[in-house]
Amino acid sequence: MSRDRVPVPVRMRDRDRDREPERGQAAIEYAGVITLLLLVGLAAVQFGLAAYTAQQAGTAARAAARAASQKDGDGKGAAAGRAALSDWLDASISAECAGADEVTATAVVSVPRLLPVFDIGPATRRVTMPCD
Repeated sequence: MSRDRVPVPVRMRDRDRDREPERGQAAIEYAGVITLLLLVGLAAVQFGLAAYTAQQAGTAARAAARAASQKDGDGKGAAAGRAALSDWLDASISAECAGADEVTATAVVSVPRLLPVFDIGPATRRVTMPCD
């Protein structure tokens, strides 16, 4: 018993022949769109990281100024500012007397980079508090 081949209509053969040059086009479009979405996602994460770093710099500067403004706070400001920061952030914290009755603390925290393309620069916050 032999199988009879069912003839394929001419229209279907013509359509398949017209599609052959477009093979793989969807994969290339997918790769382009995924790359673009990945870059947009990384940019959003990078700017969120920059905002978090700026918030941490403000917290560190306030803690340093508060500790240095206490009566027995000489030299304790930078340590208090460092303790207020997340451990994985790189920072420079200083607390200095701005006069006889006030202290100014400065925190400079470098923003971590996900890719070399994103160079935002350091987050700097300065806080002045009266001495006790």
